[in-house]
Amino acid sequence: MIVTTKELFKEAYGKYAIGAYNINNLEQIVGLFRGNLGKIAKNEDPCDSATSAPFIIQISRGARGYTDKRFLEGMIRNADEVFPEAIFAVHLDHGTEDVCYDCIDSGFYSSVMIDASHEPFEKNVEIVKRVVDRAHAKNIVVEAELGQLGGVEEDVVGSVKLTDPGQAVEFVERTNVDSLAVAIGTSHGAFKFSGKQGLHFDVLEKIQKAVNAVKPNFPLVMHGSSSVPAEWVARINNAGGAMKNASGVDEKQYLPAAKLGVTKINIDTDGRLVWCAIHREFFRDHPDKFDLREPGKIFMPAYAEYIIHKNQMLGSAGHLEEVRKVLQK
Repeated sequence: MIVTTKELFKEAYGKYAIGAYNINNLEQIVGLFRGNLGKIAKNEDPCDSATSAPFIIQISRGARGYTDKRFLEGMIRNADEVFPEAIFAVHLDHGTEDVCYDCIDSGFYSSVMIDASHEPFEKNVEIVKRVVDRAHAKNIVVEAELGQLGGVEEDVVGSVKLTDPGQAVEFVERTNVDSLAVAIGTSHGAFKFSGKQGLHFDVLEKIQKAVNAVKPNFPLVMHGSSSVPAEWVARINNAGGAMKNASGVDEKQYLPAAKLGVTKINIDTDGRLVWCAIHREFFRDHPDKFDLREPGKIFMPAYAEYIIHKNQMLGSAGHLEEVRKVLQK
């Protein structure tokens, strides 16, 4: 069942965060749906209610342009039929204004993100307001970003600029955006932190307090939040990779962030790491093999298991049925 992010955020706010997972191919989609339903193995039934979770499936501009956007959209529609128990939103990640309009007009996306965070404040407001007006006319939810994360996302190279709480209030009021991605120390990619650096909870707390004064329970979003697990990086390196000093967000910081209004946490890099490790290992151990389906069969349950773990850290595991009951009222 495809729903809007707004419907998911309403239930999650202040209690847990919804995992927003980027996908690029069939195997990721299958593993993602199985994991969010607590199904590790193929056709496992019924779903494990203790681990099942609502989720957000994210499609980036890069994923849409990798082949043709209709392939991914078609696979997600089919996954909705194969896994009718699932409750999820379909979200455009880091869209330009034109791409947002294309997604809004498609009738498929329930949520879009317009990223004009690299623009000056007034220009950011102007662009976001246009997208919000067009999206809301079709009951589609909009996420925007204020401040800048480090690392590279699509074709934008970010320099770290933490979100200003006062500007966040003005931005939310003027744009009427539905959720706001804030910069509190995370960055895109697999090399997020050095030393013991982590999230700026002091900044997050100020943002939540300031924004909630004008819009209570307003959803905040955390981008660049993959944990870049050391064990998966080690597996990649042991299978011929060369990822040095890779680091990510401590998973133990997810729930404290959720308690401060972060209702959506974006995870992309981790899925790529699982994919990379399994494929490197398979072809290292089976140099005579060439069937792409063989490592795919290993990846799908491994990714499903990782999604279950991630949802447990986000606090969303076990909440699927309560969300379903609320939506049915």
